[in-house]
Amino acid sequence: MGNLQIAGVSSGGRVGQWVAAHEELTKLARRRSELDGLEGLALLRALRAGVHRHLGLASFAEYVQRLFGYSRRTLDDKLRTAEALEGLPELTRSLGEGAVSWSAVRELARVATPETEREWLDATRERTVHEVERLVSGKRRGARPGDEPEASERRHTLRFEVSAETFATFREAIKALRQKSDGPLDDDSALLLLAREVLGGPGDEGKSSYQVALNICERCGGGSQDASGEVIPVDAAIVEMARCDAQHIGRITRHPTHVGDARGVGAHRGIANDGTDAASETHVGAPARATQTIPPALRRKVMRRDHGRCVVPGCRHATFVDVHHIETRADGGVHDADNLIVLCSAHHRALHIGQLDISGRVSQGLVFRRSDGSDYGALDAPRSADACERAFRGLRSMGFGERETRRAIERARDSGDTETVLRRALSLLAPPVARRA
Repeated sequence: MGNLQIAGVSSGGRVGQWVAAHEELTKLARRRSELDGLEGLALLRALRAGVHRHLGLASFAEYVQRLFGYSRRTLDDKLRTAEALEGLPELTRSLGEGAVSWSAVRELARVATPETEREWLDATRERTVHEVERLVSGKRRGARPGDEPEASERRHTLRFEVSAETFATFREAIKALRQKSDGPLDDDSALLLLAREVLGGPGDEGKSSYQVALNICERCGGGSQDASGEVIPVDAAIVEMARCDAQHIGRITRHPTHVGDARGVGAHRGIANDGTDAASETHVGAPARATQTIPPALRRKVMRRDHGRCVVPGCRHATFVDVHHIETRADGGVHDADNLIVLCSAHHRALHIGQLDISGRVSQGLVFRRSDGSDYGALDAPRSADACERAFRGLRSMGFGERETRRAIERARDSGDTETVLRRALSLLAPPVARRA
């Protein structure tokens, strides 16, 4: 006789489908808890190592979005939780064993301390994540499960459905707040400031976002920044960024204790004077008339064409942006809208230190690549990108120009490690001294 089937139960020893499905999901849930814990720690290590910068990406959030598809809020939660777990061994062990889910740990990490984490684990055992959220709500770090919640600590949710005009104006207001802030603003801080301020319109798009003075030596091209009475040297990438989008305040003759003549620079990163305007020469104490590197009318045109945000694919930064010359001024690039694009400061710096390459023209299409020639946003072959980036910096420190360095790296980047790429690229370049002779 065949196996007896009664109400879906087989006498042949096989379990029902639901049992198999449940056992499979239980194993996956435990494995997922373990992986979530490992992922959080790996994300924290990657953030501290600055992985995104070495891949030419503007931010760690963009890197993670490309890798995992996580939103900024999800990433912030994972990083916050992973950082808290570094000091919570009981929670970390329970997560690794699959005894508690990542979602529950995320909530417990808000309040638990090494002294209270065992109490919280015991109090939330067999509870749903929603029940854990309710138990944690309104409690400070260090509080115990039985403590009364504090009204000031309870979180609230605001939801609005608004028109497109209101939405756009709100985003401009938040942008204005972040420009005034000394540090990053979360939703709570931004909305609190928004409620306290009467917001004006956006700033003049014809001028750079903020002003920091740079001094550029006419003899060696080196740069320094004045910082509370101290003169701090800056690398060549910062000088090149200033040359792209800056304001000239004229030549300043230093006191005898200073070596060399300096050109004052002040705008986004500073002001640079190329010495072509004789009328701009000034001495210490004399007023200098500031002039924009890029004419204000042209800068406004470029900003509006690019919607005031970085043009690099996937980047949404629209605060403290610069206007960049695709073909640099040093290589003959001109002030033409087709040669100008908007970049956030992170991508602008990535470009000038060799982590990112942008070629083409706005009218014909732009090409975005990593230092190793791969498409921008590709997350494979990080060792190749690292070798090319290091070689680029090495050649620039020797005095080679940005464009010729890029061309040499393009021809040498398949050579192997950093030293091999550097040697190969160096063999393709004429010595800087010989070129100046």
